[in-house]
Amino acid sequence: METALELIGDELKQVEQQFKKDLASDVPLIRKVGEYVLASGGKRIRPALLLLSAKLCEYRGDRHVPLASVIEFIHTATLLHDDVVDNANIRRGIASANTLWGNEASVLVGDFLFSKSFSLMVADGDLNVLRVLSGATTMIAEGEVLQLVCTSDLSLTEERYIEVVKCKTAVLISAACQAGAILGKVSSELEQDLSEFGMQLGIAFQLMDDVLDYAANQAEFGKSIGHDLEEGKITLPLIHTLQLCTADERERIGEIVTAEELSDDDFQFVFDAVHRYGGIEFTVSRAREYISRAKQALESFSPSPVKSALVELSDYVVTRQR
Repeated sequence: METALELIGDELKQVEQQFKKDLASDVPLIRKVGEYVLASGGKRIRPALLLLSAKLCEYRGDRHVPLASVIEFIHTATLLHDDVVDNANIRRGIASANTLWGNEASVLVGDFLFSKSFSLMVADGDLNVLRVLSGATTMIAEGEVLQLVCTSDLSLTEERYIEVVKCKTAVLISAACQAGAILGKVSSELEQDLSEFGMQLGIAFQLMDDVLDYAANQAEFGKSIGHDLEEGKITLPLIHTLQLCTADERERIGEIVTAEELSDDDFQFVFDAVHRYGGIEFTVSRAREYISRAKQALESFSPSPVKSALVELSDYVVTRQR
């Protein structure tokens, strides 16, 4: 991330300030919850990608910072809702908002952030940006429902799972990149290339998240290890494992993913199976394939420090530890 931060570090600081400004409300709890989630950190990859994409397309105006804030608003809203749906207790290494203020407050503040996002998009006044970002929020909601439908489904295929990933995670990253291209008023072909770059990068990002749920150090990862399994989520490391394991192992895994509670022994059984059948290596390999496609999507852009930063950011996705 270092190269990217050298190019957009000051603008990212402006995004943080804009985020706080946009949280303005007569209801104190909204600002309190919003600022808590904001202060908890996060990699800010989505707003960073919008800023970098705009810079790559030689945008010279001042709309990129407010729109990057909108991207982070949308992402934060999804985090608040996700933690309620998933009964998560930890987010970014600290107590999740729903743990501190309850599910009701988390859902309602998330609703505020979504609503405010659309208000800010309208204020920007660009129908193309509105089209891309509103379309992304619709797909995110569809992805959440699709993931719910796929919960504990041992027959889930890799192809079907990637569709969930595209909707739930990758589409907002893609939209951030495309919005930057729209600001730069590049050709429709270059705009589509940046959108594709974001989509492939976003898929790889989620696949590495799947890996870290089975392989990371919990303190470094910033959320509970094994939480996906506890919630009955069948992610790619487990999909691969289910294709190779024995019938008895598959039956045991089925019992574990549908159980009310996940014991340490249960997690260890699945953890060992995923590692024994190469689920981690398979998923990392797939993530690298998506990163390769992301880099290919950038080939139509001329060499520049910004393009190099985007390539390095792509490599970071498959080497990150949290």
